[in-house]
Amino acid sequence: MSGREWIVDAYGCRAAALRDRTQLENLFGQLFQTLKLKPVRESAWHQFADPGGVTGYVLLEESHLSIHTFPEHGSLCLNLFCCSPKPEFNFVFTLARDFGAESVRVRRIDRPYGSLPPAA
Repeated sequence: MSGREWIVDAYGCRAAALRDRTQLENLFGQLFQTLKLKPVRESAWHQFADPGGVTGYVLLEESHLSIHTFPEHGSLCLNLFCCSPKPEFNFVFTLARDFGAESVRVRRIDRPYGSLPPAA
C-alpha cells in the first residue's frame, strides 16, 4: 500500500477568483465529492490583505488538502495527500474553468510506506 500526493501549480489565473474564498471553498467541495474525501474538521482559511490571496487547509481522514493563492502573480499552489487509493481529478480542466488558469502543472507522487526504499 502507498499514499499518493498531488502537487498542483496553476498560472495565468484571474486575480479576483484567487481572492474569492467562496470560489476556493467550492473547489475543496468538488474535491471532497469527486474523490470521496472525508474532512475530520471544517476547513481553516486565512485571507491576506490586498493584494494578497488566501490560504486554506483541511485535515482529512486520508491526510490533508491545502491551497495558497497569489493574485498579485495570477497563481495558486494546491497540495493533496491521500494515504488511500483515489481516482484522478481533472485539475487542468477545473482550474482553467473556475479560475481562468492558462497553464496548470500537476505532479503526482506515489509515496510508498511500510519499508525503507532501496538504497540509491
